[in-house]
Amino acid sequence: MSRTGQWFHPVEPSPDASVRLFLLPHAGSGAIIYRDWEKLLPADIAAQAVTLPGRHNRRTETMYEDWDPLVEALHEAVLDELDDRPFAFFGHCLGAQLAFRLTTRMEEEGGPSPVMVGMSGWSPVGWYAPTEEQSRMPEPELVEWIKRLGSFPAEVYDNPAMLALVVPALRADLRVAAQYVDDAAGVRCSLASYGGRSDPLQEDPEAMKEWAERSPAYLGHSEYPGGHFYIDAHAQAVTAHFAQRLQRVVASAAR
Repeated sequence: MSRTGQWFHPVEPSPDASVRLFLLPHAGSGAIIYRDWEKLLPADIAAQAVTLPGRHNRRTETMYEDWDPLVEALHEAVLDELDDRPFAFFGHCLGAQLAFRLTTRMEEEGGPSPVMVGMSGWSPVGWYAPTEEQSRMPEPELVEWIKRLGSFPAEVYDNPAMLALVVPALRADLRVAAQYVDDAAGVRCSLASYGGRSDPLQEDPEAMKEWAERSPAYLGHSEYPGGHFYIDAHAQAVTAHFAQRLQRVVASAAR
C-alpha cells in the first residue's frame, strides 16, 4: 500500500488496467461523487477518486484552507502514487481547478504528467468565483446557497448531523477556491471540457470556449441537460465519452 493511500479510493488501482485516472471532486465533497465511475469505466482504465483531508475516511485530519499548500500536498500524493502507466485527471468544479493546476505544474517540471485532463463545471474565464467572505456566510445562508445549486442530496439539508459534516468542508474548500488567480496558463496535453446546460455558476454563455485557448490538443466541449451537478444524472454518458477519448489519446501516444 502506498504511504499516501488515504488520498485515493480505491487505495490500490487495478493492476490489469493500461491507464490510470485520478478523479478530483467538487467543493465540500469527497470520493463519493464518483462512487459509480469505477464500474462505468472500461476495465482498461483504473479510476481512483481523491478524498481531501477533513471528510469521509479522513474526517479527523485538518482541512486545507489555502491554495498553495493544498496543491503542494496533492501534487506530492499523486507523484508518490504513480507507476509506469500513463495517467489522466478528471475534475469537477474545484476539482477541475486542482486538476488543471496540477497539470500545468507537472508539465513545467518536466517529470511525469497526464496525457489528458477533463474539465467539468468550471472555466478559468466567465465562471463564478467564490470570495473569502462567502465562505464565512452564516450557516442558514450557506445552506440555502448550496440548496439552489443542488450540491448535495436533499436529505442532507434537513439532517443536522449530516450538515455538521458537510458545512465545514465546504467552507474550507470555498476559501481555497477564492484564492485561485488565473494567469492565462495552458497545458500541452489533450483536454476535454464538460458542463451542464443551465449551470448557475456559468456567468458567460461562452465561458467553456476558453478551453480552446488553453490547449493545442483541445478535444471539444460536451454539454448535458441540467445545472452545476449535471454530472450526477449523466455519469454514464460522461464516463463513456471521456473514456473513449482517453483511450484514443493513449493509443496514439503508443504508436
